[in-house]
This record gives sequence, structure tokens and C-alpha cells, in this order.
Amino acid sequence: MEKDAKIYVAGHHGMVGSAIVRELQRQGYSNIVTRSHKELDLCRQEQVEAFFEQEKPQYVFLAAAKVGGIVANQEALADFMYENMILEMNVIHAAWQNGCKKLQFLGSSCIYPKFAPQPMKESCLLTSALEPTNEAYALAKISGLKYCEYLNRQYGTDYISVMPTNLYGPNDNYHPTHSHVLPALIRRFHEAKVANLPSVTCWGDGSPLREFLYVDDLANLCVFLMNNYSGNETVNAGTGKEISIKELTELTAKIIGYTGDILWDTSKPNGTPRKLLDVSKSRALGWNYKVELEEGIRRTYQDFLTNPMRAER
Repeated sequence: MEKDAKIYVAGHHGMVGSAIVRELQRQGYSNIVTRSHKELDLCRQEQVEAFFEQEKPQYVFLAAAKVGGIVANQEALADFMYENMILEMNVIHAAWQNGCKKLQFLGSSCIYPKFAPQPMKESCLLTSALEPTNEAYALAKISGLKYCEYLNRQYGTDYISVMPTNLYGPNDNYHPTHSHVLPALIRRFHEAKVANLPSVTCWGDGSPLREFLYVDDLANLCVFLMNNYSGNETVNAGTGKEISIKELTELTAKIIGYTGDILWDTSKPNGTPRKLLDVSKSRALGWNYKVELEEGIRRTYQDFLTNPMRAER
């Protein structure tokens, strides 16, 4: 990407999109185009087509998405599928129609089968059934990456996909029930510490294994791949390391300074038993993550303490 090229970051108010904007600015890219949801509703095809016809960005980072944790996914299956699929198709199609040089689609590791061989390689996509609790979201993301692939194959475009593992970091959603596991834990333990509660109850039994990538590391990889990778197959974004939810809760409590008991509600779902990405592809390309989990959680907690939206989310 040329330093003065027009670059559109879709979803710049979100955790991933805002991190990509920060990384682009850090690397000296000076012509970044953004639009808020009020200015441009990506679910409205006519608005998206008008935007691309007017702006004609040369490069696009598609980081916009409707996201949430287990509860949100289960309660709004139809919404998650419809909104994600519609906005993806609108943006990717309009980018192609208006001669976008390169587009990067941001997906999620939930696209891989529930019982995929671990660690999960990019090639295991569509080899068996998905995790039911986030199937709707996963199907939408699979559709987006496949549309990029099909445009490449049919029209010779240079559209790539990146599949991040569980993300966390600045500008996350700290909603107590509709956020992902790590920001939800940060909020729960912080409020328990402030209220001096004797215990905190967490979902499941703590046994699932998860991988976490600091969002600024993901943003660095995203810019790296736009400059160094072309291909139909997606690229996994992760650390190659995993931790149990039980260990994660204990680490988060320690960082926040909560000293009460941690209890487990085993009537609540665990989700996928293990989700570890094979990151050998990104390493072979010359990229590796930098921020270790404990340091990343400390940074994220500081963001939570200064995030004016945390109470409303």
C-alpha cells in the first residue's frame, strides 16, 4: 500500500477497526477514510454503493461486524446472520464494482468446525459441523470469506481474509452479558472488588481452552498482510498459545486485585471445548505477535477504567 493511498476502514469505532486505524497512522498512512454508522449504514446497499462511487478507496479493511458472546449469539441468531451477511456482501461487492485494488476481510476463528483437529489449520474450514451456539455468526463469516475467494477466482481480484482468534484490548465491549469472555471477566471482577463481594460466579466449569490475541497485534498483522500476502485461503491470526478459562479467570482476578472466591455455574454452556489456531502460516510469512496475555490484560483493564462507554454497554 502506498503511504498516500486512499484506505477505507469499515468499522473504525469498534475494537478491531480502531486498532487498524491506529496502526495505519503509526506506520505513516495519511489518507484514511472512515464513516460512522450514522453517516453510513453498511446494511443499506444503496448507501454503500453511493459511498464507494464517491470515495473510490484503493484499499479496504472490512472490520465492521455485529459481534457478541455466547448469550448474544444465542438470543439473536437471525440478527447475527442477517446483519453480518448483508454488510459484508454490500461492502465487498461495492469495492469490486469500484475498482478497489485490495480488500481484507476480517473473520473469526468460530468459522472452523467444533471438533476440528487442534491446532486448527486454515484447511480445516468446512470439514465438519460448526459450534451450534455461534453457528449463525460463523455462517455469515464463511460467506464473506468465500465471496472474496470467488471474486478472486472469477474476476482476478486481490481480496484476502484474516481469521483472528479471541481478541481483547482497548475499546472492547464490556457489557456484563453480551460481551466476550475476557472483557466480561474484567468488568465482573472490577465491580466485585468495588462492592467487596465475597464471591464471583462464572459460567461453565472453567475447562475450555482458549487462545487470546491483543488487538494491536492483530492490527499490525492486518497491515502486514495487506503488504505481503495474496491468496484465496484465509490466514489465521493468533499466538499459538492457549489457556483454560479457569486459569484465565484467576489471572484476571489477580490483575484486578479481586481476592474473593471464584465459583462455577455448570448449568451454563461451556461452548467449544478447545479453540487453538495453527499460526504456522503467518509465522512463515515473517510475522509473530508481541504482547503476552498478562501484559495485555493489564493494558485492557486500564482501558476499562478510562472507557466512558463501559457503563452504558
